[in-house]
Formats: sequence, C-alpha cells, structure tokens
Amino acid sequence: MCLFVADFFGEEFMKNLKRKPEESPRHDYQPQPLPFRTPLDGISDRALKNHHDKLYAGYVTRKNEIENRLEEVGRAIVTGKIDGGNTTYGELRGLKDGETYAVNGVYLHEWYFEILGGDGKSENAREFVDALSSSYGSVEGFIKYFSECAMCARGWTVLAWDTRESRLWIYNCDAHNQGGVWGALPIIVLDVYEHAYFMDYGADRKAYLKAFWKNFNWTAANDLFKRASAIRL
Repeated sequence: MCLFVADFFGEEFMKNLKRKPEESPRHDYQPQPLPFRTPLDGISDRALKNHHDKLYAGYVTRKNEIENRLEEVGRAIVTGKIDGGNTTYGELRGLKDGETYAVNGVYLHEWYFEILGGDGKSENAREFVDALSSSYGSVEGFIKYFSECAMCARGWTVLAWDTRESRLWIYNCDAHNQGGVWGALPIIVLDVYEHAYFMDYGADRKAYLKAFWKNFNWTAANDLFKRASAIRL
C-alpha cells in the first residue's frame, strides 16, 4: 500500500505527508513580471497595471491558497482522517474545481503577456509565418480569422499546437477552465474578457484587437512555435 501511494502521488507529496500540521507545505508561486517595457501602443499603463498587478496577481494568490489547502486535505484523505470523494458536494470537489480555474487564470495570463511588447512586425518570425501561411493562406488571412474568433469568444482565443494531430488550431474559451484541449500547447493567447480593454476602449473590442496586433511580439511567438511544434504526443 505504501509503495502504491508513493508511486501514485509522487515523492514530494509523500514528503509533505510526513510533515506535522504546523509545518504545512507552502506553495508560493510568484507573479511573473511583465516581459516588456511600457507604455504599449494603444494599451494604457493604467489598464496593464490593473490587469497584471491586480487581476493576474490575484489568480496567483488563489492558486497558492488552493494548492496549500489541497495538500492538507490530501494528507487527511491518505491517512484516513476524512473521506473526501463526493460528486455532489465536498471540500475536495470544490477545491479541485477552483484549482483549474485559478491555475488556468495564472498560466493563460502569462502566455498573453509573453507575446505582447513587440512592434507588430513579422519579419523575424520566418518559421511561424510559414506555418501560418500554410494553414491559413497568409499571415493576413490568419489575423483576420483569429480576430473574428476573438470577436465571438467570451473569455479567451488561443492559437495552439495540437500535439495529437501535429497542426495549428484556434480554440475559444468562455472561461478559464472551459474550452481548453488536452495536448494543445498555447502559442498565441488573447484575453478578450472586458477587463482587458474596457478602460481604454469601452465596448469597442475591435479597436482593442487592432492594438493587440500592433503590439504583438512575433519573435516571442516564433520561439514558442518552434518549441511547441517539436513535440509529438
């Protein structure tokens, strides 16, 4: 039984299991700084500060809180102190549901910020540009289609590398933990929740999309594409 538990949960979990309650493990993921200098062209510092320093940082806080509590609940389940599994109601179910929302809220924002701060020029993204042209006819055709996907999304539009079919594909997500596809690696992540643009553009999402492409970092996206497209699952 002990060997099974160790294999299933991993060494780190078992190490935490042996700690005393007052020595609860501390998950302490830190917010990543913006990977570019401000100001951006058409996306204000005020909007970015609210988006990064408050909203994104808040997801990081919740991620840590949930993961720390999951460690405590997990130890109690493994040692037989509580029975946590119930599909109708229970702390474990609530934590696991909130976990995917919070963690995706962290990672999606990090991918979003990672491909901003550029000049919108694609000259130094040859591999990515060739792949987009092959899939969508041209870079301009891709941007038009991706932008239309973004106009009908309620939360996120993501260009990902599908490791099962070895292709680029666009997915829409209406919430952080809805719409994602296992094995699809994000390359372009666009936040279309209202908080991303209302300070600057009100309800004019199209104007925000134009600003996004003006500040798009094609070099960073090209690097992500090269790394992702090398993976086959």
